[in-house]
Amino acid sequence: MAEPSFLTAVRESYDTVAADYVERVPPPAAMDPLSRAMLAGFAELVRTAGPGPVADLGCGPGRVTAHLAGLGVSAFGVDLSPKMVGLARRAYPDLRFTEGSMTALEITDDALGGILAWYSTHHTPPQWLPVVFAEFSRTLAPGGYLLWGDYVGDERLQPTQGYGRPVSYASYLLPLDRVVGLLQQAGLVVIARLEQEPGGRGNRPRACLLARKPEKSWQGSFLRRARSRPSADGHGAAVRSPG
Repeated sequence: MAEPSFLTAVRESYDTVAADYVERVPPPAAMDPLSRAMLAGFAELVRTAGPGPVADLGCGPGRVTAHLAGLGVSAFGVDLSPKMVGLARRAYPDLRFTEGSMTALEITDDALGGILAWYSTHHTPPQWLPVVFAEFSRTLAPGGYLLWGDYVGDERLQPTQGYGRPVSYASYLLPLDRVVGLLQQAGLVVIARLEQEPGGRGNRPRACLLARKPEKSWQGSFLRRARSRPSADGHGAAVRSPG
C-alpha cells in the first residue's frame, strides 16, 4: 500500500528543517509554567500507575523525551523523520529513539503506561485522526495515560516556509471539543483539560488534554457506548479506513 501523501510531506519537511528546529524551538525548561506543570503531572500519574513505559510520539529531537526521563519516567521516542531521530540519538544516547508513524505503531497491544503526543498531531488530516487515536488506545495498557497538547482552532494552514526552510506539510487546527470526541470514540476517557489563549511565544490558542484508557473490567461496555454516539461532525463514530 502506498504511503499517504501527508506522511511523505511531514517526513520530508522535518528532515529539511531538523537542525533549524533545534536552534529555533525553546527547550522544555523554557516552556510556560502551565505546560511544564501538565508534563510533571502526567509523569507523576504514570509513575504511580506503573503499567509500562511512556512513548513520546512525534518526539522530534528528543528534548521532551529526555525531560520526561528526568522526571523519573521510563520514556522512549518515536518520530517519522529520520533526521530528527538521528539528532535525538546523538543528543541522548542513553535513551531509545526509533522511526515510526502514529498511524501504524510498531508497539504491541497494552504495552504502554503512557503516551505523550506533544504538538505532534496537527499535521494529521482530520479523517486520519480516528486511526491515530485508535493506535493510542490499542497500545496503552488499561489504566495508562495519554497527554495530548497542541494548537486548537478551526482552520487548515498550508505554509510554504517553516523554521526558515521550505516545507510541504499542512496543519489542521480543530476545535477542542472535536478532539475530545475523537478520543472518546477511540475508547479513551478525558479526565482533565487546559486551555490557553494566545500569548507569550504562542500566537494561537493551545490546549492540553489528559486522558486515560479504562480498566478492562468496563472498557468493553465503554467502547460500545462510544461507538454508538455521533461524532463531533455529526457522523457515526466508526473508525475510517486509511486512504
